[in-house]
Amino acid sequence: MYVSMKEMLQHASVNNYAVPAPNCPSYALVKAACMAAAEKKSAVILDVSPRQMRMNATPEVWAPMVKAIAEPLNVPVALNLDHGGEFEDICRCIKAGFSSVMCDASALPFEENIRRVQQVVTFAHAHGVSVEAELGHVGQAAEGDGRSDDMYTKVDMAVEFVERTGCDMLAVAIGTAHGKYPADYVPTLDFDRLAEIKKALGEKYPLVLHGGSGAGDENFKKAVAGGINKVNLWTDYGRTYVNAMRDFLAENESPDYIFVTTDAEEKAAKWLERYMDLFGSSNRYQFSDDKMVETD
Repeated sequence: MYVSMKEMLQHASVNNYAVPAPNCPSYALVKAACMAAAEKKSAVILDVSPRQMRMNATPEVWAPMVKAIAEPLNVPVALNLDHGGEFEDICRCIKAGFSSVMCDASALPFEENIRRVQQVVTFAHAHGVSVEAELGHVGQAAEGDGRSDDMYTKVDMAVEFVERTGCDMLAVAIGTAHGKYPADYVPTLDFDRLAEIKKALGEKYPLVLHGGSGAGDENFKKAVAGGINKVNLWTDYGRTYVNAMRDFLAENESPDYIFVTTDAEEKAAKWLERYMDLFGSSNRYQFSDDKMVETD
């Protein structure tokens, strides 16, 4: 079932679990994520960035495709524009039928971040679409521990930001980073900061963790317990799919394309299922009379 990300994440926030949000820049990865969600009776958020979408299809193709896959399922599925930057691009996704958009102006000064998010919120809410924003700055994994504390989300600024913008969920910077970490490196996360932000914004307000790949199971458990309700996963999800294709091709001299992609989809789905269990989203949802209800 194709649903609002706001409704999905408010339920996660109140009930103290997180929904995985893998980037899905192809039909195959959308299918794999939905397969995992159906198997685990879990909600799932399908992220796609502007760059990923431009390389594959337009918003007018993307939203109907995801809806067609999601509607027959007995679990909630949301489609989210990840790291939207240009107002025109964001509006196009809203008009095309995305259930959520992210307005990422986190690299800009505080007041400009607010102004841009306010603009998107006004347009999105008028169309029944939820908005994710980011405060602080989630850097790149290559930056390592050299990142300044100034890049982390500050509690008082988070409260002001949410009040002034009206954004529906907030991505916070507490120590994770985008991309692939060096071998054997596990980031150190600021869980005290996370707890303070969650307390200040309230138990019903969803928080988002970007740069989830490689963060480590213990960090994930603590982050979810501390109030994270959406975890973005791309690097490891994409790598799992690519590695599965590589292995299949190495083992088969005359591979059939359909079997190559089907095998990769199944392995990517299994990879995601483990995180649904880890984040506590498994066995949470089913639909009754087109309404989301939690499973027993």
